[in-house]
Amino acid sequence: MSSPASAARRTPAPGAGAGAAGTPASAAATGTTVHFTQAARLLSREARRRGLVAPGFRCPPRVVGVQRTLRRHASGAVVAVQVRGRPWGAVVADMIEGVVVANRLVPPAADRLRTELWEAIGLEWPADLSRVA
Repeated sequence: MSSPASAARRTPAPGAGAGAAGTPASAAATGTTVHFTQAARLLSREARRRGLVAPGFRCPPRVVGVQRTLRRHASGAVVAVQVRGRPWGAVVADMIEGVVVANRLVPPAADRLRTELWEAIGLEWPADLSRVA
């Protein structure tokens, strides 16, 4: 039986060939809500495993025209990310950054968490993405 983490790494984005470890061959490959759900579960589990707050994830954001929002509430936070029409790497970057921001992490802990979450999700940091803040 395979773990959800390995299943997430093996699930290529639609229309993309599978590269190493089943990741999308093209950085411009777009994900689906199924990919989003798998990534949200994995990132939440990894955050909890590290003793951090696992934010809720939803798509799309309620605010029109933005790609990511974060809403704080008494028991945590909700990260909303635009999935449709965006490269999958950008969606994952927004989700990871949402975990960092929800936990109010600063370097070096924030940098370490980003690296660990990218490794967990099975992707490398996309070199062509601008810094997400």
